[in-house]
Amino acid sequence: MSPLCLGAMMFGGWGNRDHDDSVRIIHRALDAGINFVDTADVYSQGESEEIVGKALKGRRDEVVLATKVHGQMGEDPNAQGNSRRWIIRECENSLRRLGTDWIDLYQIHRPDERCDVEETLGALSDLVHQGKVRYLGSSTFPADRIVEAQWAAERRNLERFVCEQPPYSLLVRGIETDVLPAIERYGMGAITWSPLAGGWLSGNYRLGAEVPRSRRAQRIPQRYDMSIPANERKLEAADQFAQLAEDHGMSLVHMALAFVLAHPAVTSAIIGPRTMEQLETQLGATDIEPSGELLDAIDRINAPGRNFSRADAGYTPPSLLEARLRRR
Repeated sequence: MSPLCLGAMMFGGWGNRDHDDSVRIIHRALDAGINFVDTADVYSQGESEEIVGKALKGRRDEVVLATKVHGQMGEDPNAQGNSRRWIIRECENSLRRLGTDWIDLYQIHRPDERCDVEETLGALSDLVHQGKVRYLGSSTFPADRIVEAQWAAERRNLERFVCEQPPYSLLVRGIETDVLPAIERYGMGAITWSPLAGGWLSGNYRLGAEVPRSRRAQRIPQRYDMSIPANERKLEAADQFAQLAEDHGMSLVHMALAFVLAHPAVTSAIIGPRTMEQLETQLGATDIEPSGELLDAIDRINAPGRNFSRADAGYTPPSLLEARLRRR
């Protein structure tokens, strides 16, 4: 797979509503050598998958196509989660929206506390055996859930997750503590999302400048609300990273992507452009090999293994959200 993966979250109602423009962006990425496209059923409630399907007509065989299942789809309370019932049903829906007979990489978007991982892996294994799915992956799983899934697959002779998709960037380094070591130990690939930290590393977040507004900030304000002290510290760090990139003669976008790709556990970094201009600013990052001096300077701004905000981890265990799980 190419070291950069084209993420399709911003194609559709969550970002670029122009289908034709979105298709042009996808084609430009493919022409630039990106052969890996990642989407999810929940992105704009299936609209992203439909756009990707349009873009890949006539080019399907040259692309590694990934999508995900788990998130709430519509008002049906059962149209979500990691149960056998929902996975089997939603895989058919994704295949229809994508206009394809098979999914190269089918990923579980988040852990499901209500469902045993053996049930999930059993349903996914059936899809593999039916030829509808080639490989399986997880997304934003804590290290203990990654290990549990590997053990369950071995114990029950089920298909296993071959990759994990965690958040990773200059500002979000928590996975260096345990997730990336677990991935390496089990021979999995790491396909990291949000290498620009949801726009924080685009170069638009600078001290003294007006904070950008976006639909993403409206959807997840806890990651962008500047009244939250953790986000104030992120802004200070983002400004320092921008200055560091300038001092080394590169754009912050290229430095951020090169940093992620420099980790030996990382297979591919997902970029998620909304516009053609954003895509163009990210192409070329694979030509950069950060020096040890630069990586040391990055560590001084944000230490290895540290997230500024828990919200940036993408998943908060119920044990931290529900008081009943912490009290007798």
